[in-house]
Amino acid sequence: MSKPLIHKGRASISNVTGRFEKQSGQAEDDGWGSLDAELPPLQTEVIVDSSKSLINYNDSPDIPFDRSINPYRGCEHGCIYCFARPTHAYLGYSAGLDFESRILIKPDAACLLREELGKRNYRCAPLALGTNTDPYQPLERQHRLMRQILEVLAETRHPLSIVTKSALIERDLDILKEMAGQGLVSVYLSITTLNRTLARTLEPRAAAPQRRLETVARLREVGIPAGVMVAPLIPVLTDYELEAIVTAAHKAGALSAEYILLRLPLEVADLFEEWLRQHYPLKAEHVMNRVRDSRDGKAYDPTFHQRLRGSGAYAELIAQRFRLISKKLGMDKSLPPLRTDLFRKPTVGGQMSFDFFD
Repeated sequence: MSKPLIHKGRASISNVTGRFEKQSGQAEDDGWGSLDAELPPLQTEVIVDSSKSLINYNDSPDIPFDRSINPYRGCEHGCIYCFARPTHAYLGYSAGLDFESRILIKPDAACLLREELGKRNYRCAPLALGTNTDPYQPLERQHRLMRQILEVLAETRHPLSIVTKSALIERDLDILKEMAGQGLVSVYLSITTLNRTLARTLEPRAAAPQRRLETVARLREVGIPAGVMVAPLIPVLTDYELEAIVTAAHKAGALSAEYILLRLPLEVADLFEEWLRQHYPLKAEHVMNRVRDSRDGKAYDPTFHQRLRGSGAYAELIAQRFRLISKKLGMDKSLPPLRTDLFRKPTVGGQMSFDFFD
């Protein structure tokens, strides 16, 4: 018999082989009780990412930015629903436990960013951080890559937006407050549920939901435009909390609210269903049926625009509920637009940019 790989502080209960690998393996009981013992804590392995560039560009018509930065690949927060999990397969790793325990870092991220912003043909537009993996995941306390990136962006007066689940963003309030005063930054805190017990298994190493609301309040206290992203909204499991989350965000001072319906691309569908059957066996079938109801009968529909909000009667009902509560609380507007006219190219290789004298 095979046994779920239940490690304390980890969400995945398997380490399925990456879809590009030719060989696979799994733990099996040899009849001597070899799998009876409780699994030890799974230690995080840090791997240096030798990428030669930092800014990723996209032309997707359903997202409001064309460039992003991810200083980390993989995420220790371990959210079981994370749509970025399949990207670990490109590295030869699993979208399961590998994604949340084998983290690639870019130690020279700030230097790469400085070089790219200093290129003659670079044109300024808001940079998005936290759109794939969280830039404030636990490893950031030690490696401070996000802090270094912010220092470069503040120096060059470059606009950015941040999405995070972490209270660690409060460490950088000094930089963010100054940038906010220039109209250069906006922040969204992602909140999936207000249920601490559910959050502990769903997103085991992220900040508690109430702590994220406190972070919203701290950001607003110092004048940083902040909103809340109800993401993902999980059918049956968390959808009933939609109004409560938006209301709690409003009380914390959030200016705006958005939501994204649960997305289960590639390996994430099996990993999420496996997690459901382990932790919520009586609800698993109901959850997955509602997911398919909103994805044209499939676990996932990658069609632009529909991939974020779904389609069908269930998805429309969620959309109507969200419109009503966000309008009622005055949170149906986007955060203020970011300025791009203040940008100045950085000093690169000891040579001062001529833009400095503009």
